[in-house]
Amino acid sequence: MPGRKKEQRKAPMSKTPVHVLRTKRGKDSNDDTEDVSLFDADDEVSRRSKKSKIRHPVASFFHLFFRVSAIVVYLLCELLTSSFIACMVTIILLLSCDFWAVKNVTGRLMVGLRWWNQVDDDGRSHWVFEARKVSAQGNKGSSEAESRIFWLGLITCPMIWVIFAFSALFSFKVKWLAVVVMGVVLQGANLYGYIRCKVGSRKNLTSMATSYLGKQFLRQTVAKDDQTAS
Repeated sequence: MPGRKKEQRKAPMSKTPVHVLRTKRGKDSNDDTEDVSLFDADDEVSRRSKKSKIRHPVASFFHLFFRVSAIVVYLLCELLTSSFIACMVTIILLLSCDFWAVKNVTGRLMVGLRWWNQVDDDGRSHWVFEARKVSAQGNKGSSEAESRIFWLGLITCPMIWVIFAFSALFSFKVKWLAVVVMGVVLQGANLYGYIRCKVGSRKNLTSMATSYLGKQFLRQTVAKDDQTAS
């Protein structure tokens, strides 16, 4: 009898876990259906993070390091040293390193663009402008953050050197004019080359410029007509 009582006491205990397990399984099945949407959201977040992530930090650093250093040395060279030759050599070296790094390394890694000069068998020189092809999935291989860093440094620094050129010309600093012209030429060459890579041929570049000017002229004429009508 005591053995039967123990079995009767154990019997109700064996029923409750089965019910609890069933309810847990039902919850798990509902959770699985909800987890699919959560995983989709995680995929979207990961895609956004990949776009905003810098994939080539070393290339991004040296893309700005040489050109910013050349500008800083130009601004502070008279305060740091009185030797014009030392300042000139330092700036030209920084500009040369920047030209090589941007043309051969950072443009290819950060935005998938490159340009170079090629000599054919007949001895004729040809300029080649290439852009990385987009894959079937739409992956360009470069993030938006790297693209912004690349184009911001590529466009801003030549404009600063142009300002330096006008300031050296109007202040009659003839000895600095050669250094400033070197900065404009080297960084302007990279800017022109990568714009050609981005836009395409020279015909596309001129067509884009003419279409932009045409749109601006059309807007001005429409605005004038509206003013006269009012």
